[in-house]
Amino acid sequence: MTTARRFVPAILLAILTTPLLIAADVSTQKPVIQEAVVRNPDGSVHTVEITKPKPKFDVAAGPDAIWIWNQGSAAQSCFIRKQFKTADVKSATMIATCDNGMTVRVNGEKVASSSEWGQPVTIDVSSAIKAGSNEITVDATNEGGTGGFVLKLEMTHEGGGKSYVVTDSSWTIAKDKAFNDQYDVKPIGKMGVGPWGNVFANPGGGGNSLLKNSVPRGVFQVPDGFQVELLYDVPKDTQGSWVSIAFDDKGRLIASDQGDKGLYRITPSPIGSDQPTTVEALDLKISSSQGMLWAFDSLYICVNGGPGSGLYRATDSNGDGELDKVDKLKSLRGGGEHGPHGLRLSPDGKSIYLIAGNHTDPPENFDSSRVPTNWSEDHLLPRQWDARGHARGKLAPGGWVAKTDPEGRTWEIISMGYRNPYDFDFSLEGELFAYDADMEWDMGSPWYRPTRIVHAVSGSEFGWRSGTGKWPTYYIDSLPQVVDIGPGSPVGVSFGTGAKFPAKYQKALFCCDWTFGTMYAVHLTPNGASYVGEKEEFVSCTPLPLTDVAIGPDGAMYFTVGGRGAQSALYRVTYTGNESTTPVQPGQESGNVERSVRRQLEALHEAGKSSEQNVEFIWEHLGHDDRSIRYAARVALEFQEPALWQQRVLTETYPELLINAAVAMARQGNPERRDALLDRLLNVEFSELTEFQKLEWLRAVSLVFIRLGVPTVEQQRAVAQILEPEFPSGREMLDRELAGMLVYVNSTKIIDRTLKLMAPASEGEAEAVIPEVLARNPGYGGSIANMLANMPDLNQTHYAYVLRNMKYGWTIAQRRQYLDWFARASKKSGGASFEGFLKNIKDEFLANATEAERKALESSIAATAPKEADLPKPKGPGQEWSLGELVELTKSGLSDRNFENGKRTYASARCISCHRYLGEGGSTGPDLSNVAGRFSYKDLLESMIDPSKVVSDQYRASIVTTDSGKVYTGRILNDADGKLTILTDPVDATKVVTIDKNDLDEVLPSPTSLMPAKLLNQLNKGEVLDLLAFLMSRGNPADPLFAK
Repeated sequence: MTTARRFVPAILLAILTTPLLIAADVSTQKPVIQEAVVRNPDGSVHTVEITKPKPKFDVAAGPDAIWIWNQGSAAQSCFIRKQFKTADVKSATMIATCDNGMTVRVNGEKVASSSEWGQPVTIDVSSAIKAGSNEITVDATNEGGTGGFVLKLEMTHEGGGKSYVVTDSSWTIAKDKAFNDQYDVKPIGKMGVGPWGNVFANPGGGGNSLLKNSVPRGVFQVPDGFQVELLYDVPKDTQGSWVSIAFDDKGRLIASDQGDKGLYRITPSPIGSDQPTTVEALDLKISSSQGMLWAFDSLYICVNGGPGSGLYRATDSNGDGELDKVDKLKSLRGGGEHGPHGLRLSPDGKSIYLIAGNHTDPPENFDSSRVPTNWSEDHLLPRQWDARGHARGKLAPGGWVAKTDPEGRTWEIISMGYRNPYDFDFSLEGELFAYDADMEWDMGSPWYRPTRIVHAVSGSEFGWRSGTGKWPTYYIDSLPQVVDIGPGSPVGVSFGTGAKFPAKYQKALFCCDWTFGTMYAVHLTPNGASYVGEKEEFVSCTPLPLTDVAIGPDGAMYFTVGGRGAQSALYRVTYTGNESTTPVQPGQESGNVERSVRRQLEALHEAGKSSEQNVEFIWEHLGHDDRSIRYAARVALEFQEPALWQQRVLTETYPELLINAAVAMARQGNPERRDALLDRLLNVEFSELTEFQKLEWLRAVSLVFIRLGVPTVEQQRAVAQILEPEFPSGREMLDRELAGMLVYVNSTKIIDRTLKLMAPASEGEAEAVIPEVLARNPGYGGSIANMLANMPDLNQTHYAYVLRNMKYGWTIAQRRQYLDWFARASKKSGGASFEGFLKNIKDEFLANATEAERKALESSIAATAPKEADLPKPKGPGQEWSLGELVELTKSGLSDRNFENGKRTYASARCISCHRYLGEGGSTGPDLSNVAGRFSYKDLLESMIDPSKVVSDQYRASIVTTDSGKVYTGRILNDADGKLTILTDPVDATKVVTIDKNDLDEVLPSPTSLMPAKLLNQLNKGEVLDLLAFLMSRGNPADPLFAK
């Protein structure tokens, strides 16, 4: 799981299921084949009829359904009922939705459940309807704002006649399931009324016109010949939410709850039968596993949080066939969504691999590393931390892969430079691949990296650095991705090895995205010593919060959904088509020669193997045409004794070989060699290099400056003289690197040339994201769709970022031109940190100007940076509002409100200074865009009047006192590496203080919130009510709260 950011989607699928039977600690459930459509290679779909065709349902036929709700406050749960009689029914179809959530039962049988009103549930209920008396009951919930439920049931009788049941004033409502005290419902309006619109006829996207989903909710999409079965609905109250699965040596699955509900052993229903799946709790005092592995007659468990993060082993101590003993093999410092995750057995069956996110420290006192351990940030220009404070202070190595023995005694680092890689797996050829996360707050910035699959070879570095510091994939001292997946939340991964699938799927890497309910099959093609990948949607559904996937010994695929407390379930995928499922054998891929060379070089990725013979072998491959071989050779060279090779670098003449050797020397050399190494690189004919070699050369020179020392003024001029004729080149990535280097060496030409590149108004190039994928999570997907429709220019943002470092050589006109760019950029849409990054870039630019220059620029600054003084003032007159008075107002006054005045009041009350709403506003407080879904009017009002009464841990202030007596009050952003980082100004996310923990006297929770109290006292009655309506409307001017 990546950082807290995605809305938990509705996952209680609208399906007819076999009832769950529970006895003692054993549960059983029969399998149910799921309705699915086939997704063709061109993206089109056609229906697969599982049992019988789904009856056609014309939602416009028959009487109109009426939106109904209770007579009291919208923000509460209620129970709704309709009793009716009917003759024999041939078929029956129901469509229903509720704002915010519902569980629908017909004659006591649960038939549908949902928590996304924008995607109504359509379901065949033929088997649930009977001749005679029937009853529909609904457990309905609303979390704030306008509440409503609507349903239409169409019944077809023998002879073709139809009858209908629709929501109307004849339904009854109650506060308890027994309907002891029932009363009439409140009709709201016919289908089509705001804020929902005609959601039956136009479902999908939660009302976002940019999203589209051609497949109904609850229907799976699979390739031709595959089917999906629901094996088990997990009882959340007793068995939790499953996030990790693994098979034991008897073909049974083990599943772990993300929380404290423990481990469970599952005996799946035999394929092709209707025998039930059996689930039993394991008597082990352990839970919170995000990776498990059966090996060496033991269950290895990677725990994230819970009893303490680390690697555990469960064994059978008395030979009775039951796991009964748990030992902690290794503690790991880290937890949360970026903690330790997956486990895998090495291809030789002798070792265990573990993968962890970037908030997890490498194993303490690890024994060795295949990555040279002098890792660093390696930035030529100063990095900016995330504008909202995420991962501030987190340094290399980032996320990592390590290997250990069965006893967990010796540890070796294999790979590094990830953000939050949740899982990984070995291919049939023994190659390791990992699924890394994006930082979605970076979207719209040049340093954004999508979720991606990487080839995690020995010594690999993938360049994740916090904030703006992510390395581009072309950096010579890192390796690129195999394929970009796109925005999402990476979770479970598994190769198809052992699956009874067609050959292409046996060889595929299956990776699960929690956010968008999509499992991808990544088809890998050998590309020299590495691979390139092509993603294919394999299994998807709305909703489907995937958590893990595994191939069983029966040849089927098993996957779970759940996570973050969501409803969990276990599914199975089998192939029923006609293609051959003969097992694929290893050794049939191309590229064996290149991979063999790479592996020979990787054998030298350890200390103690220095020799002239090995250096000679390495030298032969430093200039190889294959990037992966060059990389493996360069890492191997860094493990050789410097005396054996560093002088040779200074006499090398072949450019490709020289550049790679220079990187090794810059990383491992002595600063006294800086001048000689730089002179050698400057003698390369830069203009004669290929574009990629130019990028490599620029990185090599950068590393000389970063690692071996700042260049002299003369050396800076020499670099500028080489590069100024090359800029701009018209090549995007090359121009970015040239701009950065020319800024670093204080080129006299860089300001004017770069400003010209920033001058044209331009549209950013959107990421290639399929709208149908985004529609599977309309809340988060809608935000991305809106952003993609208004993308910033990534190159111009990069130029603004690097130019902020230029202190000298500006005219006032040039400085104004630079600031004018921010006015255009601020109209674009990006991730949650985009506006903050723009502000921080501009602030650093101004800090680098002289006081006289800043005074001359004041008019420009005021025009492009909204300030507190620019906000409107409350109309008033205000009064000392009490909670009781305000709550009373909401009972009668929240109608005929003024949307525009509510929007104005949101600014005049200074809510906009700290809180985002519909993508606008500050970011130091919680986003209020979905406040209507989380708070009642009373709760919202109370938080405004007395914000200190309940404060989220995420935004709680602390009082920090140092030994010297200094006192800081603010929100603790980060507590890591012996330092405490504190945000001291809730309006300005850049005002932070970093304190060494050794200097701390005490840290106490602040009794008061960072949010000022009694903000409403400056407002009059109309302003208060309009503000509440504005917040609760979700920004919809057509909401009934504003109806005249």
